[in-house]
Amino acid sequence: MVDAHEEIEVKYEFAPDAELPPLAALLPEVDATGLRVGDRGEFVLDAVYFDTPDLRLSGARTTLRRRTGGVDAGWHLKTPGDDGARLERRVPLGRAVRTVPVALRRLVEALTAGQALVPVVRLSTHRSVQTVLDASGRRLLELADDRVEAHRLLPAGGSGEPGAGQTWREVELELLDGDRAVFDAVDAALRAAGLVVSTSPSKVGRVLAGGPPEPAADDHTTDTDPGTEADADAETAEVVPVEVTTPSAAIPAEPRTLSRGTTPRRKELSTASSAGDVLFLHLREQVQQVFDQDARVRADDADSVHKMRVATRRLRSALRTFQPLLGAPTKPLRDELRWLAAELGRARDAEVLRDRLVQAVASLDVAPEDQPDDPAATGAVPQRVAEQLGSDYRRAHDQVLLELDSERYQRLLDTLQEFVEHPATSPKARRPAGRELPKRVARTYRTLAGLVAAAQDAPAGRERDELFHEARKAAKQVRYAAEAVAVVFGKDAKRFAAATTAVQEVLGEHQDSVVTRERLADLAARAEPEVAFAYGRLFAQEETHARLSESDVDDAWDALQAKRLHRWLR
Repeated sequence: MVDAHEEIEVKYEFAPDAELPPLAALLPEVDATGLRVGDRGEFVLDAVYFDTPDLRLSGARTTLRRRTGGVDAGWHLKTPGDDGARLERRVPLGRAVRTVPVALRRLVEALTAGQALVPVVRLSTHRSVQTVLDASGRRLLELADDRVEAHRLLPAGGSGEPGAGQTWREVELELLDGDRAVFDAVDAALRAAGLVVSTSPSKVGRVLAGGPPEPAADDHTTDTDPGTEADADAETAEVVPVEVTTPSAAIPAEPRTLSRGTTPRRKELSTASSAGDVLFLHLREQVQQVFDQDARVRADDADSVHKMRVATRRLRSALRTFQPLLGAPTKPLRDELRWLAAELGRARDAEVLRDRLVQAVASLDVAPEDQPDDPAATGAVPQRVAEQLGSDYRRAHDQVLLELDSERYQRLLDTLQEFVEHPATSPKARRPAGRELPKRVARTYRTLAGLVAAAQDAPAGRERDELFHEARKAAKQVRYAAEAVAVVFGKDAKRFAAATTAVQEVLGEHQDSVVTRERLADLAARAEPEVAFAYGRLFAQEETHARLSESDVDDAWDALQAKRLHRWLR
């Protein structure tokens, strides 16, 4: 997830042996009613800054670093903002030490122009921090006294050696959650006390002021595993001045884009086209969607996890439905797609459950016309539900980020790219789409019909719930198959897919109710009494909802039986 906030700060030059004026002594210069000074302690901060070999980020007043220690450890990207402010975006540390997270790398692509991001400066800072707080304990601003040791990791202008160090002391005043007027008044008081504003806007800028570094020596060392901290010393190990090369298992330097190849465009396809051309157009579109959502999932953009998960499911479904058109078994690839969908699913399911229960709790005893716009802000119980389930989502999303940094995930992306850019097909793929594809869709429908019939005949309870769940998955496969070929079968396939979607959705409502009841029982066991009581009321509501959804399944299934929807499935 990329967390962004505006940063307003001033840096001051300060002699190593000088005495910093007490922050409390500066407060009388402002309206100090209710204000007090708090001591946040001392920290050792270790940061490695990244830039292109010719310092394009520095030239654009942009800094990118990986910092450990302190209260905000992580990857930080700072860019110019309005009125002298800076916009800071943060990404959790993760396991990568020398590879910039893709979510941040893509934010600076316009500046890097395809060049590698390499370590250019290392800073070690001993920081003493004081804060100004209001009467409620809210931190308004922070004053940091920094003693800095810096090493340039690449030589500057052909002179000097990598690692040559320099030390200095500086003071930094940063606005946190306070009034800009208070910040400006303390700034003025510091200047009046003799502190001089630094001529360098950042620590790394001060180190790099000597000009762009020369390229590293010819014997570049390659980090064999840039995505993993191999041992406990990885955080503190010396970062050598190298240009990092990216093996196939690492995050790509640029967003993946499939080559154009020979796949026809949508407008070029018809029922007379080969079945393989229709299938691989669909497969390529879904693979590209996985690639496109990668950065968005890492940034925790709205609906990104859902979109990537759907793309993986569509791929897996198409490979299964249209396996006879392919030149080799695809089960190993389908298994890897199932793994990725499951990892994404934990985050997506946590997100859906959170939103469902927060809304439901806030809506207890509330008329439909009075439903709240922001359920989590309507009372203590909805807020606590949002906090409890929000932490579940956060943990699940953090796990997704770990998997996206894994070699297994990168191998899957490589396999998908190779699969669609160099298609291997069977003789059946050369047959006309109008003759070959409908019967593949019809076969998935027959499986669905059998499951629905079995569920309708089963007694109410766990057996029926499980059969409905299997029917839901089968309905999704039918829908995806119809949508995959709609490019050549037009309205016939789209109407059939829409009717199948209606069946899938009511079956989904039923399954959501089953899962929600299971989670409610678990949540109630570890919740505060008033929250547990609300969960109990929701459990009863979900039981009623499940019974009603079964009649909805019958209606949607009857609608799907219309002969006009099946005429194209010859």
